[in-house]
Amino acid sequence: MIAKPSVLVAMSGGVDSSVAAALLHERGYRVLGSHMKLVHLDGVDHGCCGPGAEADAARVAELVGFDFEVADMSGTFERTVLADFFSEHRAGRTPNPCVRCNEQIKFGAFLERATALGRDLVATGHYVRSWRDGWGTWHLARGADASKDQSYVLHTLGQDALSRSVFPVGTQTKAETRAHAARLGLPVAGKPDSQDVCFVPGANHGAFLERHAPDLVRTGSVVDTTGRVLGEHGGTFRFTVGQRRGIGVSTGERRYVLEADRETGRVVVGPGELLARSGLRAADVNWVSGASPQGPVEGTVRIRYRGEDAEAVIQPVGEVEAIVEFRVPQRAVAPGQSVVFYAGDEVLGGGRIVEALR
Repeated sequence: MIAKPSVLVAMSGGVDSSVAAALLHERGYRVLGSHMKLVHLDGVDHGCCGPGAEADAARVAELVGFDFEVADMSGTFERTVLADFFSEHRAGRTPNPCVRCNEQIKFGAFLERATALGRDLVATGHYVRSWRDGWGTWHLARGADASKDQSYVLHTLGQDALSRSVFPVGTQTKAETRAHAARLGLPVAGKPDSQDVCFVPGANHGAFLERHAPDLVRTGSVVDTTGRVLGEHGGTFRFTVGQRRGIGVSTGERRYVLEADRETGRVVVGPGELLARSGLRAADVNWVSGASPQGPVEGTVRIRYRGEDAEAVIQPVGEVEAIVEFRVPQRAVAPGQSVVFYAGDEVLGGGRIVEALR
């Protein structure tokens, strides 16, 4: 009998990664659960990166019966994800640290660790699906549970990473995942889903940046589209294009952030219809197939993690840039966020938004 592959499973301490590890163990894979310590900031329990999560992951491994380790990757996390988070804010953009973490850590440093440990594969609890076609090309698609699909944050994966990764819960619903955890008696069966950015305590981005990037704290004016001053603010990093809540001014009308200029310190607000853009320019583009298409591609795009798909034409510009033209103008195209390209449920690729086109 041919032995099943050995697999290093990223275990956050949540129900999804716990069940992913349990499923692989049940299928005969040689599982090593690995809890990554990513942050040592503030002395605060950072949800999926804190001691509570570590204890939950260790307990699951003990109950199911596979080996477990703790891997300190905080140095790599600080040099990549955190450094990018701060530099993007300094450039006046709105970063997406979850995308960077998956690119640099879970399918970067973690894959390297698997190789160093002699493990054949890595696995995570992401709700996505992957497969290899008859020509040997790997494909990535949305998870079967549309409400939990995480393909948006995995668009940076390429052929090498996909060839060495498995996603055990991607073909099932979240309800099925929780039911499986309950059948096994896992203590995480009813654990709430993690929310927002894991390394920001209490989801308070402003307080986090004030403490760790104080140079961003610079007062400025909130103005309308005519330049009339409506109020003051404590830093443009507190705002993102399309934001409505927390602007700090009251005018009796719904106003949205249209622009946040770090250089001038000016935040422009106005009616929602002024947010509409005809397209965008993306850089750092990754094509899952490993090669840029030879011409324009008809498909759909998503410009926010929990946003709606928009029909668009995607025009590659060289290997790592693209111009996206929306069929219908889209609101709140935020530089720094990701745009992900789809053909139906399949992920074609994606990149970082660098410019919204009028």
